[in-house]
Amino acid sequence: MSFNLALILTVLTVVSGVVILLDKFVWKRGSHETLEAVAGGKDRRALEEVQTGGSGLDTLIEYSRSFFPVLLFVLVVRSFIFEPFRIPSGSMMPTLLQGDFIFVKKFSYGLRLPVTESKIIETGEPERGDVIVFRLPSDPNINYIKRVIGLPGDTVVYEQHRLTINGKLIDLEKAGDFSTKSPAFVEQLGDDSHRIQITAPRARIQEGTYEVPEGHYFVMGDNRDNSKDSRFIGSIPESHLVGEAVRIWMHMDGFSMPRWERIGMKIE
Repeated sequence: MSFNLALILTVLTVVSGVVILLDKFVWKRGSHETLEAVAGGKDRRALEEVQTGGSGLDTLIEYSRSFFPVLLFVLVVRSFIFEPFRIPSGSMMPTLLQGDFIFVKKFSYGLRLPVTESKIIETGEPERGDVIVFRLPSDPNINYIKRVIGLPGDTVVYEQHRLTINGKLIDLEKAGDFSTKSPAFVEQLGDDSHRIQITAPRARIQEGTYEVPEGHYFVMGDNRDNSKDSRFIGSIPESHLVGEAVRIWMHMDGFSMPRWERIGMKIE
């Protein structure tokens, strides 16, 4: 069962704001003058309203005043600036590990309204090599994180663990200990270089040629043999982009101790 946190946060913010406005302009239960009159016993009608008007409304007003600024702040930050995200699997190894907590920069690819996800301001577009968070096309309530491989209009070929983009074979060099079961490589995408992991070097896993439609992006996990990416779910529409993954702020997997060395790492 998935919860739409953006919807819940927006509803709570709107409701608390409406309660404050009604109290100020309609009910006027919390005005300074009314409280003074009640306290001094000078206004019998106001006193009767407080005594018989139900403490539940007073409680609602008090909670709304207390939580509205906090809710509004969190809503603005989460919708337009940064959103926290937890890495749920090993599909982005070795770049990101299961249990990494990261910041997603929401304004990298446009400012969008919460809930509706309608873009209101254009701020930029993904570049090849960016690590992005996006809403799964088949279930927009689920977020995925992958690396941008193909841009709109590109032809991407994945064969024998090598990428070819628009006819150009992408450079791939071994990195670290090549004798391990999951050898690491350095892949060069334009000016961007990053590490990838191949768990089955001699196997052919989900190869093919992919045409990237206009307004879409082809994404892949850095753990190439263990990633449910555009080879399986198709290219990602621009409307489903959430933001760019920029930095790790915590790593904790289960009940294990945090890996302090990962805190603050830039995502490349």
